[in-house]
Amino acid sequence: MLTGGDARVIDNAARSRFELALDAGATAFIDYAYRERMGGGGRVRVLTHAEVPVELRGAGVGARLAAGVLELLRARGEKVVPVCPYVVDFIRRHPQYEDVVAR
Repeated sequence: MLTGGDARVIDNAARSRFELALDAGATAFIDYAYRERMGGGGRVRVLTHAEVPVELRGAGVGARLAAGVLELLRARGEKVVPVCPYVVDFIRRHPQYEDVVAR
């Protein structure tokens, strides 16, 4: 879990997704899968899809979610492969998260 202000990103392993609980019971999430690293060296998370409730799009929820996920994974020492177009673009616009991307 990662907290920051009113944000709380959790890893819901049972559903293979990171979740950000929002007002009125809504949830934003990023789905993931695991992939073995080429040449061995364990697994990486592949961030496959981000979803923000329609009524909350454009309010910075996606950015809070993506930043929370990347901060959580950085704290765990994990690497990611961003496949979701939103996450790819988020990392491009926020190069401080490049260190979390698997090479």
